[in-house]
Amino acid sequence: MTGIMFINSKIESLMYEVSFNPIERTGKIVANISIIGEDDLPDVLGFFRKAMHSGLSVSPYIKIISPGDKIFPVHIEKGKIGLATACSITIDGVLLKAGIPVKPKFGGVVEINNGEPLRFTDILTYESTTIDPLDVLMSQELTSVTEMINTGSGKILANLREAPMAARDRIEEVLDALVGAGFSCILELGEPNSDILGVQVGKDKIGIAVIGGTNPMALVQEHDIDIETQEMSTLLDIREMVHIDELK
Repeated sequence: MTGIMFINSKIESLMYEVSFNPIERTGKIVANISIIGEDDLPDVLGFFRKAMHSGLSVSPYIKIISPGDKIFPVHIEKGKIGLATACSITIDGVLLKAGIPVKPKFGGVVEINNGEPLRFTDILTYESTTIDPLDVLMSQELTSVTEMINTGSGKILANLREAPMAARDRIEEVLDALVGAGFSCILELGEPNSDILGVQVGKDKIGIAVIGGTNPMALVQEHDIDIETQEMSTLLDIREMVHIDELK
């Protein structure tokens, strides 16, 4: 008999399997896979491009999966298209590989005002759910990614992890390398023993808030296009992906 598996167990397993090296830009990342109707592809790519250019994604890299193809564990049916994009758990895996014991805490909705992140308004902890928190929050239609792109203010998906405050300098080095590789998804790096976006962190810890990988999907959903996303779906070699601007 199989017991219930909370999402934090899946996250920890995937973190250890990340092999992405941001300096060399090689290795495997954690990917989300979204499934859309074949006819919706041009519109969806347009919305993904908008979100990625606005910094509302983990990275601008994407892989298109054709009908009939399979990327474990997802099979793309006839009439459908799969889109693989980077999941923010990749960041945790890269930090872990750099010797930084990082602990993902929760996914949530962050209120942004004039481009400045203010606070988490809704959160779901990873250890209290068997479903990805951002999937749950997106299904509740709590985001306003369209408004955020158009005005600089709105509500977006993000998540938070904690790390030892003694590792702050090393964390900054790794995050800088990730930004250099196109993973410019860091919303805020907190101060030691200080709240981050209205959330308390543990003793001798710092918080790292990262933009959620499902914001492009939320944008598509806000425009009434059907999109089904499996977060943290698989591991994918970064060399199989292309920058979204390379797609016609």
